[in-house]
Amino acid sequence: MTSAPSRRLVLLGSTGSIGTQTLDVVSRYPGTARVHGLAVGGSRPELVAEQVLAHRPERVVVADAAQLDAVAAAVTSACTAEGIPAPHLDAGQEQVTALAGALGDGDVVLNAVTGSVGLLPTLAALDSGARLALANKESLVVGGPLVTRAAAPGQILPVDSEHTAIAQALAGVRPDQVGRLVVTASGGPFRGRTRAELADVTPDQALAHPTWAMGRVITTNSATLVNKALEVIEACFLFDLPEDRVDVVVHPQSIVHSMATLVDGSTIAQASPPDMRHAIGWALAHPEKLPGLAAPLDFTAAQSWTFEPVDEETFPAIRLARGAHREGGGAMAVLNAANEEAVDAFFEGRLGFLGIVDLVAEVLSRPDRPRADLAGGAAALLEVEAWARRAAQEQIALAGSAS
Repeated sequence: MTSAPSRRLVLLGSTGSIGTQTLDVVSRYPGTARVHGLAVGGSRPELVAEQVLAHRPERVVVADAAQLDAVAAAVTSACTAEGIPAPHLDAGQEQVTALAGALGDGDVVLNAVTGSVGLLPTLAALDSGARLALANKESLVVGGPLVTRAAAPGQILPVDSEHTAIAQALAGVRPDQVGRLVVTASGGPFRGRTRAELADVTPDQALAHPTWAMGRVITTNSATLVNKALEVIEACFLFDLPEDRVDVVVHPQSIVHSMATLVDGSTIAQASPPDMRHAIGWALAHPEKLPGLAAPLDFTAAQSWTFEPVDEETFPAIRLARGAHREGGGAMAVLNAANEEAVDAFFEGRLGFLGIVDLVAEVLSRPDRPRADLAGGAAALLEVEAWARRAAQEQIALAGSAS
């Protein structure tokens, strides 16, 4: 009989795309980790109950306190029917952060929540000494130096196909041997279209990603290339490089997940079929490999891989992010917050598709934009972010009144 794994896992965002795939990996490889706690948004109580029955966590935290009663009812009913004790239930963002910091050395926190709300849980997990498997790129993009200063060497393992690929490509490579990084992009559903052709894009069209199945915000960010913009900045912090040494190339097949070009002119690429279980399994089991985790490429079949430059006139988000990263002072927090507000407005019918990135540019260019003093820690960044959300809402209201 196999003994229970000693490594505990806290999974933040367990009912989302990355969260459900993570639990699938844990189910298939039970020696990898045992689930200690789950954090959920709360909008899918029946799924939470299913996850509790399958993985028996000790704690469940519902981020949206208004959803606690519905989640508690579903979980309690399911546990009673199976004759097992229900987990301890809490609610609120503060409790999510507390759960993220509840483990220690040798354990794993996988942060798969969406948005900058993941920053405080990221910092709590790092402070605990646990391994941080990071799918919440916004916390690193927004938190930047705060996050990297809080992390011990090797403590952050990215759960992202691009950055996992780079990390594997750089295994055994000294920092001084790295020339450039090349982040690949599928191009999203609107690759090849002109700006004029995007004027009437609907939410359903924006969600029709050609390669990946993801949540609403990330899929929309992929359509605007904001997601790729964030990934460029994430790569800067993860691999300690300036933004002008991180390139982006469109690769529609999504087979080559990213590359590293070394100073001698050679390029190392990581390639696999598009399946996030590769990145999840890599982060959970590192430095081990989980056999049979996902299907390998079949090189006996004819196939073509193509690469093309990004059309930054139609998709200016990457250029905006590079400028915000160079500026510092919380500019990336402003960019991310304005984008989150713009995406919500797009789905509510208050902003057009092209208006998403246009709004981000407008908020970044406002003369009254404050700067964050990083000596003030996360609180200073969150103040700047709050300003950006208010400014974005003002711009959205102006756009609505003018139409």
